[in-house]
Amino acid sequence: MTVMDDWVTAACTELDLDPAQVPVPAVLDLARDVAHQVLRPGAPVTAYLLGLAVGRGADPADAAARLTGLAAAWPVELGADPGEPSAV
Repeated sequence: MTVMDDWVTAACTELDLDPAQVPVPAVLDLARDVAHQVLRPGAPVTAYLLGLAVGRGADPADAAARLTGLAAAWPVELGADPGEPSAV
């Protein structure tokens, strides 16, 4: 087990969630894409928004893919950092 696995398991236990239902790679990829293509503080906020959407019944993979697509298309004139490397 990794530290991430340990953390997710402990956090899920605290919140009465099933760790097997947590798409860690998708959340991390989404956070990376938002941080690099939009702005760094947007990464944890976007992860929270993903959680809200999933809590309301959205499919985690679909919601993450939609947000990743939004981040990839985010124009520099709306605040994307042109100095950040693009992950796309």
